[in-house]
Amino acid sequence: MAKNIIVSIMPEETRMALIEDGDLLEVSIERTDHAHIVGNIYKGKVKNVLPGMQAVFVDIGHDKNAFLYTGDISPQELKVAGGGGTLTIGQDIIVQIIKDAIGTKGPRATTNLTVPGRYIVLMPTVDYVGISRRIDKESERERLKELAGNVRAEGTGLIVRTVAQGKAEEDLKNDAEYLYKLWHSLAARARRAQSPALLYRDVDMVIRIVRDHLTADIDQLVIDQREAYGRVCDLVKTVSPELLSKVVLYDGTEDVFNHFGIEKEIDKLGQRCIWLKCGGYIIIDKTEALTVVDVNTGKYVGDSSLEDTVFHTNLEAAAEIARQLRLRDIGGIIIIDFIDMDTDEHKKAILDALEGHLKKDRTKTNVIGLTGLGLVEMTRKKSRQNLESILYTDCPCCEGRGRVRSPETVVINIRRRLRKLKSSWQGQLALQVHPTVAAILNRSGEVALMEKEAGRKIIVEAVGSMHPEVFTILHSNE
Repeated sequence: MAKNIIVSIMPEETRMALIEDGDLLEVSIERTDHAHIVGNIYKGKVKNVLPGMQAVFVDIGHDKNAFLYTGDISPQELKVAGGGGTLTIGQDIIVQIIKDAIGTKGPRATTNLTVPGRYIVLMPTVDYVGISRRIDKESERERLKELAGNVRAEGTGLIVRTVAQGKAEEDLKNDAEYLYKLWHSLAARARRAQSPALLYRDVDMVIRIVRDHLTADIDQLVIDQREAYGRVCDLVKTVSPELLSKVVLYDGTEDVFNHFGIEKEIDKLGQRCIWLKCGGYIIIDKTEALTVVDVNTGKYVGDSSLEDTVFHTNLEAAAEIARQLRLRDIGGIIIIDFIDMDTDEHKKAILDALEGHLKKDRTKTNVIGLTGLGLVEMTRKKSRQNLESILYTDCPCCEGRGRVRSPETVVINIRRRLRKLKSSWQGQLALQVHPTVAAILNRSGEVALMEKEAGRKIIVEAVGSMHPEVFTILHSNE
């Protein structure tokens, strides 16, 4: 199973794509004009406390204050607050960003800090040892838990990452020593700094790719910029020298994303409809509150019973839905309307298949189950702008509604306006309208009827640059 990471770097943006057996599974885009602050640690100042919302707003030095739920405030911070165990306006507080600002919402923060390394994640404020849920083998989980316990400083927490599988205690020890040194330096800066202040900036996207994605099951990490390639090689030599041969510099004349067929796949991400290989299709619609996925048989008629046709369409759809959620980085509440199935056995098989495909996703997902109406409820963690919000903006024509008034509706509005103006103007009238509206006016004697009703000549002018819903009525006294 070929698995490659492709990295394309421009001054304006860095893009990363994960490909498995020719299928695009994951895309990340980071632009220089939109700072990624997830993982950053700040010394902030409490600006507002809202008991009714169980939330606190913290000034971190950005345009928008960070939003901090009371459930994300550690007991240590509440002890520091003293009094009734609540934060107060003007109080300094150390927070880490766990979700970028999205739309009108500011970034979300927590006081449960984490500092990621190659093999482990340091949690300096909690007493805990955890193992990545993606490590399945129980004996390996126990071994790594013991090693983590050996290198952990008292009163702190460590989470062992997936990439640590098979690694020796020395590897974890070196990583832990680096992270503890980094934390002590960060804590010293926090004592000196005036709030608001940035204490720790997460590494850039290129380095995060090595830290979070480069594992033994990756065949190649292809980079199209020499400077970034050199930085990655230097890092890999230090943290995982056995993986150095997997890092490749792309020096072709064709754009690297075009070369690997990624660009055309990215272009499809704005489409609502995704066709399945069997002939069925899924529709993905995003609303303010949730994302809805609808499954349809489409052209697929099957070769046996209707129930089997439905089941096989749903089965293929489950795999594609999991891929699209990951690829488009869709988060929040997700409702899936699979085609109705009659048997409980088929319903369970589809849920099991969906959960199985979602296990490949690095982002946390939770399949809640079927509702009384047969809809699948699930959630996927949201921590950054999804691809749709990065690549697209609301249509200036429809303002994000996805539709405009029909030409027939606009014609009726014109006739209504003409009736209102009937006695106001004299002479000839000219209507400037969008070509689709002009086509309606010029057919079936519509203009003649309007002229008869208005009692004057009307000239229709099609203007391609006009908004489909807008019209202009001009009059002449000649």
